[in-house]
Amino acid sequence: MQSSSSTVLSPDWPAIIAVVLGATAFSVAQGLTYPLVSLTLEARGYSSSMIGVNAIAYAAGMGASTLLVGSLTARWRPDRLIIFSLVICSLCLATFAATSSFVIWGLARFLLGFFASVIFMLGEAWLNAACPDRLRGRVSGLYGMGICGGFAAGPLAIPLFGSAGGLGFALTAVYLAIVAFATAMLMFSTKTVPAPSSTADVFRFFKAAPILVGMVYVFGFADIAAISAMPVYFVKTGYSEAFAAISVTVMALPTALAQPFIGMLLDKLPRERVALATVVVAAASYLVLPLVTSEIAILALLAVMGTAIFSLYTCALTMLGERYSGSMLVAGSAAFALVYAAGSATGSGLTGAIMEAGGPQAGPLSVGLGLTAFTALLVLTRKR
Repeated sequence: MQSSSSTVLSPDWPAIIAVVLGATAFSVAQGLTYPLVSLTLEARGYSSSMIGVNAIAYAAGMGASTLLVGSLTARWRPDRLIIFSLVICSLCLATFAATSSFVIWGLARFLLGFFASVIFMLGEAWLNAACPDRLRGRVSGLYGMGICGGFAAGPLAIPLFGSAGGLGFALTAVYLAIVAFATAMLMFSTKTVPAPSSTADVFRFFKAAPILVGMVYVFGFADIAAISAMPVYFVKTGYSEAFAAISVTVMALPTALAQPFIGMLLDKLPRERVALATVVVAAASYLVLPLVTSEIAILALLAVMGTAIFSLYTCALTMLGERYSGSMLVAGSAAFALVYAAGSATGSGLTGAIMEAGGPQAGPLSVGLGLTAFTALLVLTRKR
């Protein structure tokens, strides 16, 4: 039976748990992949620009999948698509462990981005379809906690297994395969499913919700700059490779713990105000980063930065479910994936190029200025 977010009276917990489980598993893989690929390519002598190009392949895959969301949901059930995507992502990670070819890595990252986007598009639409509005912020916070917890766990493979071999990739591939099986078992008990959508609905959503689209673009820009470009920034400014990797974990772990609290705020306070506050804090943290030299102070600042950046997405996801249902809910999730891909491509590629041209400190400063500009846009929009 199909239910929309506007008609659900009680939460479909099996669906919610299945979505959170699948998204968390892939977040472990993504949390490992971004810093490990960046650090591995850096160690092999590739420039910041080339590392950014490799990351752009992932973003391109995410963007491509949104164009096929209509035909995908028309042909296959969303739950089966999620399981299939987890399996393909597992195979992509195994490819990283099996070869060192830059071209093959680029192709694997494209496929990883494509099927990751499927997981998140359908999963987030399902999450909102399975949740009543009175609990929407808290469920979105639970989802955010799972994703951020995965990001925090993923980079731990780097100091444990190093960046020279492929053991970290291989173990994560096995983990994803196991989670795909567990998710399949859990989905037998679900009661809801997101409505099919189309590519036309996706572009209609862009016109209907430009502020939500902008919020996710900014999130993608700042988030990928943090987990992809900032580890390179730390290495270039004299910190160890282990510190660069651990910085991603330290940024993600407090973010995970904070998301349920952010979700409570979203259910109690005006959601637009919560979103504005997160952008302000994220901008300030990036602008201050080049001025901080103490490792402990840097890690504390990164904790604040990560919390503020990801909370912006939790806000957008909650506001999506509050305002839309049915096919537009899936279309909104697809639009989010598309603009996240665009934002992540800009955040990784442009930040890497800026660091190469203007020095390492130019990277965080440029992101901070971009976030400041978006803050001004949000303020002007609220006054109208």
